Amino acid sequence: MEVITALRGTPELFVGVSLILGMLVGSFLNVVIWRLPKMMEREWHAQCAELRGESVPNAPKLNLVVPGSACPFCDHKITALENIPLLSWIALGGKCSSCKTRIPLRYPFVEILSGALTALMAWRFGFGAAAFGAWLLTWSLMALTFIDLDTQFLPDSITLPLIWAGLAFNLFGTFTDLESAVIGAMAGYLILWVVYWLFKLVTGKEGMGFGDFKLLAAIGAWLGWKLLPSVLLISAGAGALVGIALVALTRHNRGTPIPFGPYLALGGLMALLWGEHLLRIYFPRA
Repeated sequence: MEVITALRGTPELFVGVSLILGMLVGSFLNVVIWRLPKMMEREWHAQCAELRGESVPNAPKLNLVVPGSACPFCDHKITALENIPLLSWIALGGKCSSCKTRIPLRYPFVEILSGALTALMAWRFGFGAAAFGAWLLTWSLMALTFIDLDTQFLPDSITLPLIWAGLAFNLFGTFTDLESAVIGAMAGYLILWVVYWLFKLVTGKEGMGFGDFKLLAAIGAWLGWKLLPSVLLISAGAGALVGIALVALTRHNRGTPIPFGPYLALGGLMALLWGEHLLRIYFPRA
């Protein structure tokens, strides 16, 4: 109880604790980003085997907890001391303690980013339900961003619970009223669904995946329908700038698809942080 009182009454302490917590969660997010696509792939193979009437081969258990973390190159089991966010990477010189293979920079980057964003949300919202909800949304958007960058998939196992979580938080008006959240979820899905089919009718190609619809629905459920135009504007602008830069500065083929999930996540985070200012621009009398 004293700890809660201290965190509520001392913003600096709350932000500092949030930074550490965010880095710890970032370490777990690295596991999610790496394993969840593999878990999905294994499930798809099992389903295909069942449809063909084949027996599903036994495979080592794989989930977000089992087996323990190990080096993907030499299978060295990572100890607790080697798994401290950022500090272990620095102490190991960015290399596996066993095979000396370089540990990708993404791992400490995700930990630092998670810590920084978690602290930022704590500073923005203060101790309470809004900060806890902002953490959950932020961590989910981070996981979706990196999974989409790696695989161009946005897993239903994250996007669908995220929609319900947004509605649950807004039962009490944490970020917006419930009516706005429900409309936001419906509008978020339908907007991109319409864009998808219009693009397909005109070009005969698929411009985005169904996961993008669900992600924007989740953002709408958390932030309400009024912020959806801002989210889409930020997402489309960032995506266009990155696409132009890739074509101009690299040999990126214009026909190569670019995942849209990371830009939706960026738009969602910016709307979460500065939604009130954005609402004043679009709805001056709101």
